[in-house]
Amino acid sequence: MRNSVRELRSSRGLSQGQLGTALGVSRQTINAIETERYTPSLPLALSMAKFFEVSVEEMFHANEGPTDKQ
Repeated sequence: MRNSVRELRSSRGLSQGQLGTALGVSRQTINAIETERYTPSLPLALSMAKFFEVSVEEMFHANEGPTDKQ
């Protein structure tokens, strides 16, 4: 699942570790989400959206992937 987490984090000048601490998860979890190796749980996705003041749909793009032809 494509996401905008890295862009949102970078635009606020946060490291992966700082974002992880703010959300109560590890830096490794943030890295896995940003590299699209891990899709966060709904509670974590909602926390991230609230933290960045965007909707979940703005942050995660379920219909966009390497095999989609949109």
